[in-house]
Amino acid sequence: MNNYDFNLKDKVAVITGGGGVLTGVFAEALCTRGAKVALFDINKEAADMAAEKLMSAGGIAKGYKADVLSKESLTAAYEEVKKDFGTCDILLNGAGVHHPLATTGHEQLTKENMGDGRTFFDLDIEKVEWVYDIDFMGTFLPTQVISKDMVGKTGCSVINISSMNAISPTTTVPIYSAAKAGVNNFTAWLSSYFALVGIRVNALAPGFFVTNLNKNIMYKEDGNLSGRSERIIAGTPMSRFGNPDECAGTLLYLLDPKLSGFVTGAVIPIDGGFSNYCGV
Repeated sequence: MNNYDFNLKDKVAVITGGGGVLTGVFAEALCTRGAKVALFDINKEAADMAAEKLMSAGGIAKGYKADVLSKESLTAAYEEVKKDFGTCDILLNGAGVHHPLATTGHEQLTKENMGDGRTFFDLDIEKVEWVYDIDFMGTFLPTQVISKDMVGKTGCSVINISSMNAISPTTTVPIYSAAKAGVNNFTAWLSSYFALVGIRVNALAPGFFVTNLNKNIMYKEDGNLSGRSERIIAGTPMSRFGNPDECAGTLLYLLDPKLSGFVTGAVIPIDGGFSNYCGV
């Protein structure tokens, strides 16, 4: 990837969920190629730390406090970006969450676990709404606020972060999976809607990567794989988890008009073949 000659000089990129692991990798890839990167996160400290890391490596970056569920917050943060860097060319919607109260405690319902308080019937409605809102509305609202400035410019892209779960929903996470399926549909719709005004819209659908969001369920306290992780590896033709760096190349492909100028509405799985493998 270091030999890939793709210049983003003078381009302004806004990344939501900018304090995360995968978004940090995306930000590094963009900074390395000359983009000015604005990191939005509800945790300003996380955004600032990510920006400092990028700047220490020679990049141009800044952290901003922004709530992806508040149009007012997003608008205020974006106004600051325009003062600092100019209008946005690349929007990467990377904010996403799980929550244990929006997750079932079992992969399948049985008469034995019916009354243990961890079934589909026990999901906490407040947390269900919170997860769905961040994972779907947290893509919709930043796009509505920021992409307006892209209209009529050249080389602009919206990149949504979907998930392998949108293609083949895994057990226990019904709300996350449904929200990411909505992101896929929104990506397809928006790509058509924006097609005549110079904005391409695509999505990445990562599979299983170890991040801050999931590391506590991927590994046991002793550092060994959890039982669920063992089955994930067994169901992945490439027999391993992904390396976050492996997402960055696909991102750059989708941003490069020479390589993907006729690609819009695509959702690209980055999952080692997991979503295509039936197990036999």
